[in-house]
Amino acid sequence: MASLLLPLAAGLALLLFGMKTMEFAMERAAGPRLPVILKRVTGTPLRGMAASSLLTAIMQSSTAVTVVTIGLVNAGLMKFSQTLGVILGTNIGTCLTTELIGLNLGQLALPLLLFSAAVWLTAMASAERSPFAAKLGFSGLAAAGFACILLGVSLMQGLTPELEARGMFAWLVERSQDSRLWGVLAGAAVTAIIHSSAATIAMTMTLVGSGTFPPELGIAVILGANVGTCATALIASIGGGRYGAYVAWTHTLLNVAGTALFYPFLPAMAELVSHMSTSASVQMARAQTVFNVLSSLLALPLCYILPRLNGKKRMNRP
Repeated sequence: MASLLLPLAAGLALLLFGMKTMEFAMERAAGPRLPVILKRVTGTPLRGMAASSLLTAIMQSSTAVTVVTIGLVNAGLMKFSQTLGVILGTNIGTCLTTELIGLNLGQLALPLLLFSAAVWLTAMASAERSPFAAKLGFSGLAAAGFACILLGVSLMQGLTPELEARGMFAWLVERSQDSRLWGVLAGAAVTAIIHSSAATIAMTMTLVGSGTFPPELGIAVILGANVGTCATALIASIGGGRYGAYVAWTHTLLNVAGTALFYPFLPAMAELVSHMSTSASVQMARAQTVFNVLSSLLALPLCYILPRLNGKKRMNRP
């Protein structure tokens, strides 16, 4: 078991380390401008959704954007109504990670790591003399983080056949024959523990690609991962203001409602993504994208309606 679990843990650790490295590097590159950008571009829910989608895709972390948004609301620098579009956009932007993983770039991981590390070290050596060199250095560090993600995924992919042979996932597959809800619960629980929906989805892509999980179970786990990722936002809202808690709970309700809405259509989603790619693992990345984009677009009209309803209630108060 040690020869099996240690490499699996190492692969997951590499993946999480890569994601946190990318998040750190892009935050440092953005500097104090991230809160300023969020405040400026959230005039309407649609603009907020578009901007946060782009920011999340660049930073590779929906959690970072969500936590910053909660902080701005708690500080009174943003209104709660401005955050609704931002919340929708973070779900769309996070799909870039799984789409990149689905491209099977594992063979480029080590060369990319060596090259980006060299860029980072060279640029940071002259960072004090040139602001551009500092930004270039953090860009290289972000690329190194992405290379670590690819290495972690490759390591876990190599262990999947052995895990399948030892029956590691047989129990979940067997339970899912009665209800795919087991997959949703498993995805939510794992994501809440490791604080990374992208890591859970990457592992699911590997398991579906190897034939360990059927596609419908894989999509169920992905839906659950989108629920589990809300745990970080809820934790970040503890001890803050009332409206910061509203942001976290709105994020949670959006993902829970989206999961409940799409859960009955798991077979249809599996059929849809099967036409988008012949690769089973890529199909899971497509399922994540379809779910998040459609959920956000369906919820977007509510972002315009709810603030108006709240305003009318206040006007009607004696």
